[in-house]
Amino acid sequence: MDDLDGVLAARLNLKSDFGAILDNVCDAASHTLFVLLVSMHYGGYCALGGAVAVICILLRISLRLKSPPQPPRGSSTNELIRHMLFLLLLADQFEFNTAIPLTVLFALHGISMLVPFEIPHLIRNMTRTTGSIALVNLALITAWLVPVTVIPIAICFVGTYLYSILTQTFKFMVVPTSTGNP
Repeated sequence: MDDLDGVLAARLNLKSDFGAILDNVCDAASHTLFVLLVSMHYGGYCALGGAVAVICILLRISLRLKSPPQPPRGSSTNELIRHMLFLLLLADQFEFNTAIPLTVLFALHGISMLVPFEIPHLIRNMTRTTGSIALVNLALITAWLVPVTVIPIAICFVGTYLYSILTQTFKFMVVPTSTGNP
């Protein structure tokens, strides 16, 4: 629903600065609550990783509130919540200890929320229409209700995230070389 509200606001010409701020505040509240509840359930390092992710969520949201609206950059907090869902579904299906993978997930997403470069290939960044948002939500519901679909659907979501992180980090870190003679 969080993705749908922006599309509907644009389609119905109901966009406003207040609506953008309210959307960010609602994201911060709901996503920090989800992360805190899950990370505290597992305790220890997972709770610490969750606290780091929450700090990064709040920093990201506060930075977005202070700047004019811009296209999505970094990992959206929605992507973190989706990946957390996949990890919990996989852990339930394959019965493995979730604390360590969740801690890594929180740390990686925390870092990617604050990177100074665009991360363009996220599923979230590719969903611009009501139909595509419906397909994303259908995929998430299918992963939840049909356990055999969790792995391929998770690979699609997590794969685009990792691809974006790796390619954009490489582009950011490679210093352009001059073509002139030394």
